[in-house]
Amino acid sequence: MASSCRKICPKLVRDKIPELIMRSGKRPVFRRAQGAELKKYADAKVLEEAKEFAKLGDLDELTDLLEAIYFRLQLEGISAQEAHERMMKKRHERGGFEGGVILERIERI
Repeated sequence: MASSCRKICPKLVRDKIPELIMRSGKRPVFRRAQGAELKKYADAKVLEEAKEFAKLGDLDELTDLLEAIYFRLQLEGISAQEAHERMMKKRHERGGFEGGVILERIERI
């Protein structure tokens, strides 16, 4: 863990990860972020999880992405319910993605 951590740390991890690392016989070195710093690490976590899902296509990665997004919304004071309502409003105004529309280009007329 220590050698791979040098490449990926510091990063936001789930709350129980330090405990799980200790149970494996290793010593985690961690701290708690807050405010703007926590938002920065939460943003990075959203990107990390999106990349992992895009690479692996695993549904567990997609739920990890959703968890990271919900946490980031929470940091902005937005509940999952409010986020859903905003999503539905935008879907009503601009549509969803179910149609599979791929925009190739925009031409002048």
